[in-house]
Amino acid sequence: MDTQLVAYPDPVSQPGGLGEQDSILLDAYSNTVVNVAKKVSASVVQIKVSGRRIPTAPANQPRRRPNGSEEASGTGSGFIISTDGYIITNNHVVAGASRIDVSLPERTDGPSRDYEAMLIGRDPATDIAVLKIYADGLRAIRFADSGQLQVGQIAIAIGNPYGFQYSLTAGVVSALGRTLRSESGRLIDDVIQTDAALNPGNSGGPLVNSNGDVIGVNTAVILPAQGICFAVSSNLAAFVAGKLIMEGRVRRGYLGIAGQLINLTERIRLYNQLTVRTGVVVTSVEADGFAGNAELLPGDIIVGFNGQPVSTVDDLHRLLTDDTIGRSIQLSVLRENRQKGIIVIPGELK
Repeated sequence: MDTQLVAYPDPVSQPGGLGEQDSILLDAYSNTVVNVAKKVSASVVQIKVSGRRIPTAPANQPRRRPNGSEEASGTGSGFIISTDGYIITNNHVVAGASRIDVSLPERTDGPSRDYEAMLIGRDPATDIAVLKIYADGLRAIRFADSGQLQVGQIAIAIGNPYGFQYSLTAGVVSALGRTLRSESGRLIDDVIQTDAALNPGNSGGPLVNSNGDVIGVNTAVILPAQGICFAVSSNLAAFVAGKLIMEGRVRRGYLGIAGQLINLTERIRLYNQLTVRTGVVVTSVEADGFAGNAELLPGDIIVGFNGQPVSTVDDLHRLLTDDTIGRSIQLSVLRENRQKGIIVIPGELK
C-alpha cells in the first residue's frame, strides 16, 4: 500500500484562518504573560509546614502516637508584600503548624534560599495569614485595587502546585462579588472567581493582573469541576494583612447570642413594613454575654442593625465590625410580631 503525503494549507493564508492581526494579538497576550512572570517571580515563595496534627491511621498500622495523632507536613504558596520580610498566605496553609519554612525562588547567582518564618497572625474568617522572615534583597509585590476589576480581565495565578516550585497559569476574571464559606463558618465577601487553573499547593499564592499587581489571594478550587477557582480580593487581603501586622489579629464584634434563619410571613412583613423576607431568630442568650444586659430575649427576631437590614446570620457577622465594639447599637427586632428597637453594646469576639 502506497503512502500518500497530504499537504495542509497555511491557516494564515486561508479565509477564516488565523490572520496577521490575530497573530499580533496572540503575541501581545503571550508577551504580557511572559513580562508578568519576569516581574513577579522573585516575590512568590514556597511555604513548607510541619508539625501539623492529624488523626492517625488505624491501630493495626504503624506510626501511631500515644495521643492518637501524628505529625504531618505540607506545602503551599505565598508572596512578599514588603521588603522587610512580610509575606501573605492562606490561613489553612499554616494553621496548626509547629514550624513554617519559606523557600525563596532560585536566583541567577545561586540556589533557592530557605528561612524559618515567624507567624505574625492569622484570620480564619478570611483565610488570610501573615508571616515574616529576616532576609536581604527581598522584592515586594504591589496590590492593585480589586474594586476596579472587570469581568474578562486577564488573571494570572502563580504558586507551587503539588510542591513543584513556581508554576504559572493564566485565565480571566470569570465573576466578581462571589461569597465563599471559610473554615470558621463565616462568609468571605467580594471573592473573585477565575478560570486560571489552581491545584493543591497554589493556595496562598497571588492572582495578578496584566501589570503584575496583586488582585487576589488564591484560596480555593471546586473539585471535580474545572475552571472554577476562587481568590480573596486584594482589597480585603490588604486590609486584613494590615490589621494582622499592626495588632496580630482582626477584631470583630460579638453579641453573645445564638441565632438561626427564620422565614417571615407576608402578614408580619406588611404589618411592620419590612423589606426583608427572612430574619435571625435568637435561640439563646449567654447569661453573662454582652446581649444579656440588653433585654434581648430568646424568640426575638432580628431584622435590622443600626438601620441596615438583617435577613441572615451572615448579615450580622458582616455588620459586627471592629468599630462596633463597645459602642451602642440599635437592633430592630420582632417581638410578638411587633417591631421594636433594642440597644446593645457588642463586645469583642475572642
